[in-house]
Amino acid sequence: MKKVIKLNAIPEKSLVLNGFGEVHYNDTYQIQKSTELNAKEISNEIMKLPCWAVALVKLRNLIVGIFGLKTDKANKEQDTFFTLIEKNENEIVMGEADKHLDFRVSVMKNEQENTISITTIVHFNNVWGRIYFFPVKPFHIIVMKTLMRNYLKK
Repeated sequence: MKKVIKLNAIPEKSLVLNGFGEVHYNDTYQIQKSTELNAKEISNEIMKLPCWAVALVKLRNLIVGIFGLKTDKANKEQDTFFTLIEKNENEIVMGEADKHLDFRVSVMKNEQENTISITTIVHFNNVWGRIYFFPVKPFHIIVMKTLMRNYLKK
């Protein structure tokens, strides 16, 4: 597998669902790649946004800041992209909770199959979460696939 594939389910042994509650949206993208890195190291490599994605995040922050939504990492002292929720040697789960929606992102390494997957789950807290996610979703999909393609090339 030299490409990014979309899985129809969250990886079986993933920690991403632990204590999350109802999932209204999820996606998982996977690549085949052997690596000696642990999940945290892989996550640090995968989550390096290309400049066009950084520009999109800045635009998003300008727009949603007007409505009182979070516009930056909650904890600057952490060295993960989002707030660390849970981790082990083969998986790291990060996420954020806001008034409109809660989400988690998992980066998971499967040593037996030599695969790496990135999973996103979202819970909408109210109608504003659904409205917010509607225009964000296509960009989310493009960014996730791009992050995985870029990591595959490393």
